[in-house]
Amino acid sequence: MARRIAIDSAPQEAITAAVDVLRRGLPVAIPTETVYGLAADATNPTAITAIYETKGRPRFNPLICHMADLAMAERHAIFDPLSQRLAERFWPGPLTLILRLRADSAIHPLATAGLDSVGIRVPRGFAGGLISAFGRPLAAPSANSSGRISPTSADHVEGDLGGRIELIIDGGECPVGVESTIVKVEDGRIRLLRPGGISVEALEAATGKTVIRTQKAGATIEAPGMLASHYAPDRPIRLGATSVAEDEVLITFARATVEGEHLARRVLDLSPSGNLAEAAANLFAYMKKADASGARAIAVVPIPNRGLGEAINDRLARAAAPRE
Repeated sequence: MARRIAIDSAPQEAITAAVDVLRRGLPVAIPTETVYGLAADATNPTAITAIYETKGRPRFNPLICHMADLAMAERHAIFDPLSQRLAERFWPGPLTLILRLRADSAIHPLATAGLDSVGIRVPRGFAGGLISAFGRPLAAPSANSSGRISPTSADHVEGDLGGRIELIIDGGECPVGVESTIVKVEDGRIRLLRPGGISVEALEAATGKTVIRTQKAGATIEAPGMLASHYAPDRPIRLGATSVAEDEVLITFARATVEGEHLARRVLDLSPSGNLAEAAANLFAYMKKADASGARAIAVVPIPNRGLGEAINDRLARAAAPRE
């Protein structure tokens, strides 16, 4: 079983131990503001292969490369003016930019799935400090088996990958709770490839530009999180529920009234007050609770498709999609 170190009680030990594992070409589970990541040296093909093998992730699905700061990112990717503006406004934070890879970048093609572009993010908190201490970018998809519910606590990671990795850094629960927003700037326009922890409204307010949404399912894989089926629990999910059947778990929002609610095996309200940020932070943890309940299915009420609700609905739609 993986060794576990809590940041609160041993911050320097956590950094030292994580750097040691990374230098040996192995992945380590780390907390970020979005979800827990399975991080490894983005310049080392052996380390990147270990990520794919640990997760059971298809190698055509590229990995986000995490940087300590904008200066490190500029050493690996070419920034157009609008991407630069977005980076300066939202980094560190839950925004991933798809950028053209520099010819002299040390990032290995296994991390980019052979593309000439790379997804780059600068995370907040412990992850950023770890990258600074390590001195190289970290490829870090979510720390879970491929296609399953993303982890937002060290307990989630331990329950899934604890027997397959050496080290878990415990930073408590992730405050954002859904993965980063992914965008790509093309011809001066911002394309949304994956909704996430920064809303479209925030991007538009910061740039004065309308964000263009792309097809949500079945699109060409340009970035992580674009597979039609993803974030999937074992139990089937029923979306847009206005009623609940016997032996279903009900995931609700803002104390919504649902017919037959008394029949539900369990009721989980993402945010009784109707706060979409709270709902996003609770989403994956509540999906895991619903999945572990033993119920035959999970019913989810409609979630407003504004702000972080867009990211919530994206994750729910992929979780409910036919398994690939």
